[in-house]
Amino acid sequence: MLATLLLILLVIALLALRVNLVAILLVFGAIIHLVWGDGILTYIVEDMWIAIDKEVLLSIPLFLLCGSVMGRGDIAKRLIAVMRALTAPLPGGMAIATILTCGVFAAISGSSAVTLIAVGSIAYPALLQQGYSKPFSLGALSAGGTLGVIIPPSIPMILYGIVTETSIVDLFTAGILPGILLMSLLAFYTFFINRKLERERFSGPALISALKAGIWSLLMPVSLLGGIYSGYFSPTESAAVALGYAIIIEMFVHRELRLVDLKDIAIETTTMMGSLFPVLAIALSVNLLLTTHSVPAALTEWVSDFIDSKITFLLAINVLLLIVGCVMDMASAILILSPILLALGSAYGIDPVHLGIIITVNLEIGLLTPPVGINLIISMTAFKEKFSLIVKGVIPFVLLMIVGLLIISFVPDLSLLLLR
Repeated sequence: MLATLLLILLVIALLALRVNLVAILLVFGAIIHLVWGDGILTYIVEDMWIAIDKEVLLSIPLFLLCGSVMGRGDIAKRLIAVMRALTAPLPGGMAIATILTCGVFAAISGSSAVTLIAVGSIAYPALLQQGYSKPFSLGALSAGGTLGVIIPPSIPMILYGIVTETSIVDLFTAGILPGILLMSLLAFYTFFINRKLERERFSGPALISALKAGIWSLLMPVSLLGGIYSGYFSPTESAAVALGYAIIIEMFVHRELRLVDLKDIAIETTTMMGSLFPVLAIALSVNLLLTTHSVPAALTEWVSDFIDSKITFLLAINVLLLIVGCVMDMASAILILSPILLALGSAYGIDPVHLGIIITVNLEIGLLTPPVGINLIISMTAFKEKFSLIVKGVIPFVLLMIVGLLIISFVPDLSLLLLR
């Protein structure tokens, strides 16, 4: 018990000193292996290799590459044109089109950051030009970008599936209805808050023209997700298909991507993976050892002495994860907390797939909450606006997403219906 307490205090001290997370996890993992792993530190290297020796991990860099290719190309622009033509007669039509485009783009890229940058770079100037306020525009784009982590395919869901050994295809399927719910809440608020703005007239020729120009972009999520859910593609194969499709369309159909651009895209993605894979390897190594020594089971028994109902437990983990989302990045939080929460959730009868969706949505909201909110930082950098202005813009969207979170948490059929 004393060793556990000292370990927790050491991690808290390192976090307070703002030590790099990889270094913290490495220290954390080394001490755990020394205390519980028979005192042989070399086991950490063996466990790290076992942890990352998984084919499905290849899907993460492939989806990131795919998103970067589309961000450099013309797919996002063409998707916005289609959605804008469809929503033109609605109040707030351009803003609704932006939210819908984020949803469709998310069904291709699997990444929040890629979705925000690709759609936002085109939509933000257009929103301002049409008279939308800066706080609203920044809030809508920042919140819309988060749809990339709940609408499948989703990189955070892949991480959760790997670390908890849950079916990634089931997680993707379970994310469809919650993703539609959150997208609908954001779109409805956009419609309501901008109901007094001048509307555009619907134009059939404009819609047909946009559909012709964007047909290859629209077919991409259909073919990608259709392949996954039909069982024709595995998640890894679907990522490779998506990347190949994006390169072919952007280079030879849209002709917006040059061969030299692929070098820069590969370097950017490699840099991103260089920060993710060490965290992944160490976290999975620690999880493997803790599971071997029944630490999650002991923790479950301890928690059950204080929380006696499923409803109380769900409220507790939602509060915990919302706080964690404010101070920790999504990937690290999933890798560190998911195995423990899975063991706890199982004791209260929570389906592992449903729990994965709850964790993902909580940490999705964390992308919009300071001080670590990644989408806030990306918006500040990409749109050259003040951090305080962006925070002001996202507040109503965060409140709406919390409403969606509560519905998703306490109505499990919303996540599990398509799996039956």
